[in-house]
Amino acid sequence: MSIWSSIIGGAAGGAILGGPLGAIIGALAGHYIGKKISGGGIVNEQVTFTIGVIVLSAKMAKADGHVSREEIAAFKEAFQVPESEMKNVARVFNLARQEATGFEPYAHQLAKLFHDRPAMLEGLLHILFHIARADNVILPSELEYLQKVAAIFGFSDAEFDRIRADNLGPDKGDPYAVLGLSREATVIEIKSAYRKLIKENHPDLLASQGLPPEFIEVATAKLAMINVAYDRIEKERNLKG
Repeated sequence: MSIWSSIIGGAAGGAILGGPLGAIIGALAGHYIGKKISGGGIVNEQVTFTIGVIVLSAKMAKADGHVSREEIAAFKEAFQVPESEMKNVARVFNLARQEATGFEPYAHQLAKLFHDRPAMLEGLLHILFHIARADNVILPSELEYLQKVAAIFGFSDAEFDRIRADNLGPDKGDPYAVLGLSREATVIEIKSAYRKLIKENHPDLLASQGLPPEFIEVATAKLAMINVAYDRIEKERNLKG
């Protein structure tokens, strides 16, 4: 079953989640009788993560004062939402966009739920960057939003700089910044950082930790970017020699 067909999950889902994310589900329960969340923790974690992605994406889209068609299109593109499930996703997105609560309570709840899986939280930030640059520019208000979410998730300024560099693309971004390093890094530091990032961001690992299948493509793209950055440094430093 696609994760999208479980995002509503009925009132039981809201009870399982609790907090602001559970409140979103509870508000939707009166409008839609969804397919009940089934199974154990992994399924429920996937639903929680998915709801969080939708809510923070909606808040991200409002960071510049309005939601553009390009941002909505970027959301659909990033998550490959089937047409049969768009109504479910739209209900969550629109409710989050319209209600007055800020993004902070949702970010704090996700940070608490996935505190032991920083790679999942980092993946969520990459998704938000994708939404932010949908109209070909990341505005200062959007960048400020992203930095605040990253701080709530527990990422340092240096780690946020690395994530931002990731999203400039391998041809524009500093390959050292993509690996979270300075240009003065030693060969040992470069190889250690590379191995650590490859391990933490491997799609198979993230899938085993509960990342929904629909989001694995995002992790795969990030892994490719890490490899491109390392290849550039390897050529620059002649590490193969």
